[in-house]
Amino acid sequence: MKKIYLNLKRFDIPKEYGGINNLAIGSLWAEKIVSGLDQLSGLDYTIFFPEAHLIPAVKEARRVKIGCQGVHFSDVEIGGNFGAYTSFRTAKSMKALGVTEVMIGHCEERHGKQTLIDLGGGAGDVNLVLNKEILCAVKAGLNVLYCIGEKAEEQENRFEVLKRQLTIGLKDLDLSKITIAYEPIWAIGVGKTPPGKEYISEIVNYIKSIYDLKVVYGGGLKQENAKMLASIPTLDGGLIALTKFGADFGFSIEDFSKIVETYKEAI
Repeated sequence: MKKIYLNLKRFDIPKEYGGINNLAIGSLWAEKIVSGLDQLSGLDYTIFFPEAHLIPAVKEARRVKIGCQGVHFSDVEIGGNFGAYTSFRTAKSMKALGVTEVMIGHCEERHGKQTLIDLGGGAGDVNLVLNKEILCAVKAGLNVLYCIGEKAEEQENRFEVLKRQLTIGLKDLDLSKITIAYEPIWAIGVGKTPPGKEYISEIVNYIKSIYDLKVVYGGGLKQENAKMLASIPTLDGGLIALTKFGADFGFSIEDFSKIVETYKEAI
């Protein structure tokens, strides 16, 4: 079954505070989105909410799966650490809230963690940190959407970059709980030219030659590219964030529905 993931980072912040949420605030926002998505059918949906909205979202969700964005690289253990992780969100704390999914390794997370590594002298590999996070997530019983992708300066050596992200990030893991999101970092942003069908197909086939996993497109599933992405038989779905672009960029449940319907019709 195809998977559609919805990445709702920053949608909890109202526009007057500098965010992009123009729907509602607090639990009303979560309830409105979940209620709208519950009406859709035919695909396996996963939603990612900021932590503050997890409880009301889980309470309202029926067929929508609820996820979080990232977990800490360590966790509580029976007979061990009982939870002294102030300021960190552990996998088991998310599991206790009813979350079933987690997104790990998004380019923004990778950038943030690499910044910390660089401040400490640069002697480290962000993929090792992400591997610890995924290990904790899987141990807690969460399904993982693991994001990988190459930057502009890495395009020439993209297969080496992707292989490193895969083999280190997924080392010693139960792969049955892993889905890969291919995120071409060089193509994300206003005015960037996204990769075409041939490029994406080549990447998806390469990933699957290393690990037999489901792969979704993490560079932005939109109405403009929905038919093209649906025409790639080895691709297993996509990740949606913004649904409106231009001056009034943001998220709309109506536009989300159009993207999903366009994708479904083209499968």
